[in-house]
Amino acid sequence: MKQRIFAWCFLVITCTGVTPAWAEQVLVAVAANFVPPFREIALEFEQTTGHSIKVAAGSTGNFYSQIKNGAPFDVFVSADTERPKRLEEDGLGVKDSRFTYAVGRLVLWSPDPSLLKGADTLTSARITHLAIANPKTAPYGAAAMQTMQKLGVWEKLQPRIVTGENLGQTMGFIESGNAELGFIALSQVLDPKLNGKGARWDVPTELHEPIKQDMILLTKGKDNPAARALMEFMGGPQAQAVIGRYGYELK
Repeated sequence: MKQRIFAWCFLVITCTGVTPAWAEQVLVAVAANFVPPFREIALEFEQTTGHSIKVAAGSTGNFYSQIKNGAPFDVFVSADTERPKRLEEDGLGVKDSRFTYAVGRLVLWSPDPSLLKGADTLTSARITHLAIANPKTAPYGAAAMQTMQKLGVWEKLQPRIVTGENLGQTMGFIESGNAELGFIALSQVLDPKLNGKGARWDVPTELHEPIKQDMILLTKGKDNPAARALMEFMGGPQAQAVIGRYGYELK
C-alpha cells in the first residue's frame, strides 16, 4: 500500500490580521509518531515567530527515499538517527545541523482494556490481529519486531500481524477494528484526541534499541529563515515542554 501523506497548513493571524512581510513558510517532513506534539509546537512556533508551517506526515524510511529523490522539504523531523545522518553524509542535509530532539517510547495499546496483560498479552489466544508499522521503513515498527523477538513470540505471531506503512496507519487499523491491538508510540496514546480511551502496556526499553529521534535542516531549506528558526525553536523550552508532555524522553 502506498504511503499516505497528510498535510496541514498553519497560518498565523496577528492582531492586525496581516502576516508580517518578513514571514516565510517552512515545509516539514514529520515522522508519524511525532504528529500529535508537532501540531501544538507548530502553532506555538507560528505565534512566536510569525513564520508559517506546512507539514507532511509519514514514515521515516519513505521520507528518506523521497528526499533522496528530490522532494522539496526544508526540514526533516525523523523517528531515528540513521536517516538524518545519511542525508548529512550525502550532502542533502546541512552539516552540523542534526540533533536529537527526543527519545521515543513504544507501547502496546488496545481500545479494549481487558486485552492488556503486559507481555503475556502477546501469547493470548484472543489476539487474531496485531498491528505494527513496517519495520523496514518505520523505527517504531523495527522496535516492535525487536520486542517480539526478545520475548520469543515473533515467529508465532507472524500470521496475525497487520502491517501499516507508518504509525498513523497502524493506529488506524486498531481504531477501526482491523486489529484488536498494536504497537504504537506513547505520544499517540497521550494525544488529547484519544481522550484516554483504551489501555496500554509500556514496553520495557531493554526489549528494543533506543528510539532516538533526530531532526536535520535539509539543503533545500538552508537559506530559508523559517526553517532555521524552526530548528532553533525545537531545541528551546517551549517545544521541549510539549515534547515532554507527550511522553518522550528529552535530550
